[in-house]
Amino acid sequence: MERIIATYYIETPLQVEKAAEVLAGEQSSGTFIAVPGETEELKRRFAARVEKVTPLETVTTPAMPGAASSNGQYHRAEIQVSWSIENFGYNLPVLTSTLQGNLYELRQFTGLKLIDIELPASYAQHYKGPAFGVKGCRQLTNVQDRPLIGTIIKPSIGLTPEQTADMVKTLAGAGIDFIKDDELLSSSANSLFKDRVDAIMKVINAHADATGKKVMYAFNISGEIDEMLQRYEYIVKSGGTCAMVSINSVGMAGVKKICDQHQLAIHAHRNGWGMQTRHPLLGIDFRAYQKLWRVAGVDQLHVNGIQNKFWESDDSVVASIKALQTPFYNHESPIPVVSSGQWGGQAPETYRRTKTVDLLYMAGGGIMAHPMGAAAGVVALQQAWQAAVDGLSIEQAAGKYKEFSESVKQFGKK
Repeated sequence: MERIIATYYIETPLQVEKAAEVLAGEQSSGTFIAVPGETEELKRRFAARVEKVTPLETVTTPAMPGAASSNGQYHRAEIQVSWSIENFGYNLPVLTSTLQGNLYELRQFTGLKLIDIELPASYAQHYKGPAFGVKGCRQLTNVQDRPLIGTIIKPSIGLTPEQTADMVKTLAGAGIDFIKDDELLSSSANSLFKDRVDAIMKVINAHADATGKKVMYAFNISGEIDEMLQRYEYIVKSGGTCAMVSINSVGMAGVKKICDQHQLAIHAHRNGWGMQTRHPLLGIDFRAYQKLWRVAGVDQLHVNGIQNKFWESDDSVVASIKALQTPFYNHESPIPVVSSGQWGGQAPETYRRTKTVDLLYMAGGGIMAHPMGAAAGVVALQQAWQAAVDGLSIEQAAGKYKEFSESVKQFGKK
């Protein structure tokens, strides 16, 4: 019988082998004391199994509240625990509850983080993965051999549909590939969802008719499932190619329902990600996180950005990009969405560290606040990526490209 294997980084005042057994029991058939009905036969079939324990360092200060150590020592280790697929079958919410459920509540742990998961081969047949991924998003935007250049409509809240559409017209004329709603905007008092779709798609469809290039706009459909499906259908009817979902807010079942429609590319915004991973000994690592959402079927997934405005290190961002590039079954790979305080100046380091142009490179202020206007901001990003691939330094690129040079003056010291 197939098994799912999870790798955890733990800290505990117990011996690490004992702590691993506690976790395995809590997340399968066991409880804090033996109960009638938990036979050896039942445990052989359904109990979680500790597969491997690798002791690491011992510390004297616990990472988080939990059981106190009798000797002032807290032991860290990497452990692997497995479950039979019979426990949950092809049910992503129950799988997630098993991998990330009450184990975080256990007092025996003063630190616990889900690092990685190994899913069985049959998942490749049951779950088809992204409907579009890198290849499909490139086809939809008609962009090859460079990153997709994108931006976010700002101000995030307050613009009317007509004001937003005017901005989209300017950006489309400058050659933008992708635009999205801010995650804070869905259907506000002065920008009702259908009104915004109507105004924006009128501009995008007219631009496509005139030039042959259809800008991908990610409309934020996050909401109740029925509401999301209605909004999804309205985008399709209007000629759109993409919908955005705040995946941590909507949840696994809702996101999968939307992905299963297979008519629009799904832009997965991970807002709220920090509370799941920022502590080094709590939550979930991106290696495990991205596999769950790839199974659900998202086509684009945020990874933060090099030299970003948030807490995440460049090493962590690079590791996230590489995780999304790693083959997963025979599924299409989601396109990494690079964002957070980005402008053209980070392109050379991003390319040097990742050696890929299979990215959706998002700049909000880096485009909208360009001193020559938003259109020049788009051009500057295209120039920056061409320079990065050509191996030019920021100084060399600034000497070659006017729009990029103005970006350096505006953003270079921020």
